[in-house]
Amino acid sequence: MLLEINPINPQLRLIEQVVKLLKNGAVICYPTDTGYGIGCDLMHQKAIKLIMQLKRRPKDKPFSFMCCDLTDISQYAHVSNTAYRLMKKSLPGPYTFVLPGTKLVPKVMATKQKTVGIRVPAHPICRLLIKTLGNPIVNTSAQLDDDNAPAEPFLIEQYLGNRIDLIIDGGSIFPDPSSVIDLTCDTPEVLRVGKGDVTPYR
Repeated sequence: MLLEINPINPQLRLIEQVVKLLKNGAVICYPTDTGYGIGCDLMHQKAIKLIMQLKRRPKDKPFSFMCCDLTDISQYAHVSNTAYRLMKKSLPGPYTFVLPGTKLVPKVMATKQKTVGIRVPAHPICRLLIKTLGNPIVNTSAQLDDDNAPAEPFLIEQYLGNRIDLIIDGGSIFPDPSSVIDLTCDTPEVLRVGKGDVTPYR
């Protein structure tokens, strides 16, 4: 099912419809600043397992998740003063930060080292969705094999078929992965160069 939402001024009533589905364990496809992603409510473990099956993701390789803002991040990760200063300059934006997780993070979403990958997206639909839900949203690309993830919602619908509950149509978005920065130590480490500028982290 495709649900068209304005990508610049998202309609709250439509966002609330999506949130209701998420709270009931729905798996959705939604627009982000780095392309379309597949996700669910972080607190719905059954939905997370469904995404793992869909993506054929091993349990030792957890997904990242999206928070609404920096304050939100501090509930789910231990953020040092240095990490906070660095993230404040880059967020919201196309970055995934690796941080030590807190006890609020479901075990299925943390690595063996108890780290998590967290994003704060700049896309209006995505941000309003997280804010209205009140929980972070699981994030992985809308890509099931070696091909690039589709940029058009109607192609995603053909591509994913009825394996997910809803696709939010927020217009065309060319897929461009986020830059991944490890902030678990005092010195940042760039794990992947993507859409965001990594110069401040080198």
